Amino acid sequence: MKQHGAVAGIQLAHAGRKASAQRPWEGDQHLGVADGAWPTLAPSAEAFGGNLPVTPQAMTLAEIARVRGAFAAATKRALAAGYEWLELHFAHGYLAHEFFSPLANKRTDAYGGNFENRCRFLVETFGAVREQWPARFPLTMRLSVTDFVEGGVTVEESIALLKKLKERGLDLVDVSMGFATPDISKIPWAPGFMIPTTSRIRRETGLPAAAGWMITDPKQADDVIKDGHADLVVLARELLRDAYWPFHAAKALCVEKPASLFPIQYGHWLKR
Repeated sequence: MKQHGAVAGIQLAHAGRKASAQRPWEGDQHLGVADGAWPTLAPSAEAFGGNLPVTPQAMTLAEIARVRGAFAAATKRALAAGYEWLELHFAHGYLAHEFFSPLANKRTDAYGGNFENRCRFLVETFGAVREQWPARFPLTMRLSVTDFVEGGVTVEESIALLKKLKERGLDLVDVSMGFATPDISKIPWAPGFMIPTTSRIRRETGLPAAAGWMITDPKQADDVIKDGHADLVVLARELLRDAYWPFHAAKALCVEKPASLFPIQYGHWLKR
């Protein structure tokens, strides 16, 4: 990978109350005991709902400390394995997002209730990872900055959280949203619908920001960067649809020698 100008990156996550489930394409439901189900952990004994109805165990303080340590240990393993980009997946209704969102966090101790308490798990876990991850490599976070559900996480709260994390060494925020509950009815699905929010996050936190969600057109992606809305465009489903999207985008945007984007074995033929 490095010979061709790329590095390996990895996301670390804990699925929280969404764990012990089938793969999405195999039903996306909680596993039965006969299928190897295991007890799930979450900030509170509150089920996700929908097709994931199992009630998780509310985490004790000892379990919170154990999971925080597990993130730090996973970081050390990722570094030893040769990864050079680490992203904490604190979005999409997984454990860290569950702590942050009032929709999932009903605790009454130091890890629940007000904004400062709901931030605590995220800030402490980030700090434990930061201690293990060298400053020379990017340490980023995918964060659901809004739940798009009344009573959930707001952009204003996310900006305040990200300012805390910036002070502690966060390099970039990968802006995402939603999925703390099964209710996605208020998400304003449209091409690039998270770009304005990403732009605001970038502007008000001073953090580099990555934009995603329904960015599919090369000019659309290029304009996001040129217009200062984001520092990076992240692609997922579009690369599944077209593994050679970067090459096609480079040609569409008149980049010189677009074949150089490929490993030399491919580029040798594509440049002809």
